Amino acid sequence: MKEWQKFLLIVGVFLFAYFMPLSNPRFTGAVLESLYMLQDYARLHVLTCLVPAFFIAGAIANFVSHAAVIRYFGSEAKKWLSYAVASVSGTILAVCSCTVLPLFAGIYKRGAGIGPAVAFLYSGPAINVLAIIMTARVLGWKLGVARAIGAVVFAVVIGLIMELLFGKEDKERTKKISMNLPSDEEKGRTLYQEAIFFLNLVLILIFAAWGKPAQPVGFFSTVYTVKWYITAFLLVTLGIILYSWFKKEELVSWMGSTWSFAKQIAPLLFGGVLVAGFLMGRPDVDAGIIPARYISSVVGGNSLLANFIASVVGAFMYFATLTEVPILQGLLGSGMGQGPALALLLAGPALSLPSMLVINSVLGPKKTITYVSLVIIMATLTGYAFGALA
Repeated sequence: MKEWQKFLLIVGVFLFAYFMPLSNPRFTGAVLESLYMLQDYARLHVLTCLVPAFFIAGAIANFVSHAAVIRYFGSEAKKWLSYAVASVSGTILAVCSCTVLPLFAGIYKRGAGIGPAVAFLYSGPAINVLAIIMTARVLGWKLGVARAIGAVVFAVVIGLIMELLFGKEDKERTKKISMNLPSDEEKGRTLYQEAIFFLNLVLILIFAAWGKPAQPVGFFSTVYTVKWYITAFLLVTLGIILYSWFKKEELVSWMGSTWSFAKQIAPLLFGGVLVAGFLMGRPDVDAGIIPARYISSVVGGNSLLANFIASVVGAFMYFATLTEVPILQGLLGSGMGQGPALALLLAGPALSLPSMLVINSVLGPKKTITYVSLVIIMATLTGYAFGALA
């Protein structure tokens, strides 16, 4: 950080401290709400979602063949294959916009092209089978179907546009990665063993993060009641796999990569959660500095402005997995239009202020602004079209 930047930071902190309206109940409530939101995030998502994702990202960086990443996700890969794999990844990973970030960073730094990597980044939290089923059951089949189709199309289209805009410089990046990474060496494990190892890691993430369904009966509820038994079994299995198939130096390298992702991503996520909580509060509490009534009052009907505001609010607000459905149920009951509801569904789960900060650290500001803008614009137009037809 340059000296003038340090000076401006000090001046900014001083002015903020000097003019803080501590006598304003809304301000003090928003400060407290930001801490509540950070606590909720720490209790509900860090250990069960983020930590497993860091370990998967570290494993990708160490154990996934560089040649395989280039073959399926590289800039020279067959587009139909790379985008097909990336765009449906959310059907497997029931993760939020923050949990997908270490996985995205892992494949991107391993040599994945900008297009397929961004398609994976969007689809991971957006194409969540359980969330889509809940959307159809709670909010109506039309919104459920529109969300499913829109999420898949968004992943592919946004990825293709990002590749069109940044493909040339991205080829230079992937070429440098290919030159700097050591050639894949024989690790003493078969492809079958590698697949079992990664499947085990993914299943740990899925079951540890399995949320409580709204309905107390059914398959998803049954899995929820036994998820910790399944997770414990998978952890024991993982221990056996690591002891039997991996060398000590490989495990040390894995831990090093995991820590590298954690120290890059976690501070930005925590800071982003604090800011998001301060601005808008927790999803089910109207205590942020921006009152919820201001938002709900402008998302009725189906104007372009209403859809745009719903997209922007969804993009900056943090939604944990599945929480967007009951929130929208309440907003629809308060007069929110069908179009803005879809716009929020398409922009909200895939983006959040915390995730934007991390994406910026991986892609840089130009690509991050482009990606966020594409999500908001496409969500706005899709919501407007859906609202006109609904």
